[in-house]
Amino acid sequence: MIRMQPPVRRRAWIPILLLLIGITSTPSQLAAQTASPSDLLSAVVGVEAEVPPFARTARSLGTNRSGSGALISSDGLVLTIGYLILEAMAVDVITHEGDRVAADVVAYDHESGFGLIRMREPSTVTPLELGDSASMTKSEQALVATRHGSRAAIGVRVVDRRDFAGSWEYLLEDAIFTAPPHREFGGAALLGSDGALVGIGSLFVGDAAGPRRPSPGNMFIPVAHLQPILDDLVTDGRRAGPLRPWLGVYPETARGHVFLSRVADESPAETAGLGRGDLVISVGDKAVSSVFEFYRALWAIGDAGTTVPLQVLRPNGAVESLEVDSIDRYDWLKLNPSF
Repeated sequence: MIRMQPPVRRRAWIPILLLLIGITSTPSQLAAQTASPSDLLSAVVGVEAEVPPFARTARSLGTNRSGSGALISSDGLVLTIGYLILEAMAVDVITHEGDRVAADVVAYDHESGFGLIRMREPSTVTPLELGDSASMTKSEQALVATRHGSRAAIGVRVVDRRDFAGSWEYLLEDAIFTAPPHREFGGAALLGSDGALVGIGSLFVGDAAGPRRPSPGNMFIPVAHLQPILDDLVTDGRRAGPLRPWLGVYPETARGHVFLSRVADESPAETAGLGRGDLVISVGDKAVSSVFEFYRALWAIGDAGTTVPLQVLRPNGAVESLEVDSIDRYDWLKLNPSF
């Protein structure tokens, strides 16, 4: 079991820093200071990964990836966004002092989107405490910190909490949306007013304040999704329990319909004959009209390996019934054999 650092009261410095960048605080937040901003921000590090050109994600995510991560344990465990280290053959951590330290990939969790790496050399930096992300409500103040320290940290507000569906067979419940946006969001640390880590940066979005509301911002993965699976990830490289079926489709919602924008090469979907432009009418006996409904119906069919019956409308107007033999997505990826 991984040992986390005991809670530390840091409630003073973040409101002070937020005041400096134009966000107000309440007097009750100005408690006795026990850690300086530079001390805490030094636990936010750089993450750089090299991915082989034959990796499944090389074309879409690139072979040289760079972002941030948060040190969360005294033995060098760093939490980051999974796509930075997915299929990586080499990973480095860049410390707040600019030192480059080799790291090992510990885990990748597709369900949440988190990635874990461990530095090969000990760190003297105090790790960040995992905070209570479930209590982060709309209008609450927070701080986005990256590998570039205080000069790049920005104050933000939580502008929404809602489920998010990505086109890569991904659904995140109760995501944290913040504004204004930070341009270096990948793996960035979202810190609450007590200085604890409450989220890891995932995406730039154009509708942070709500669907169909133009409002640029960022989406963060709440650390509440990490806490129940952390020991599994550290021990086995992935969460325990049933494996979700994966088809290899990239669905989008348009006018109450689910259509496929593309299909992954050498995926179960491609093998079954699905293609770009197909419109999914139903999964089993469940009609679907959104990506949210599609994913939930797919995962309700059974575990990875289950045959998934689909009814689709082809671009030529023909309605067809297909069966797709699902797999575990990890078997399709070309992952680092260390985990």
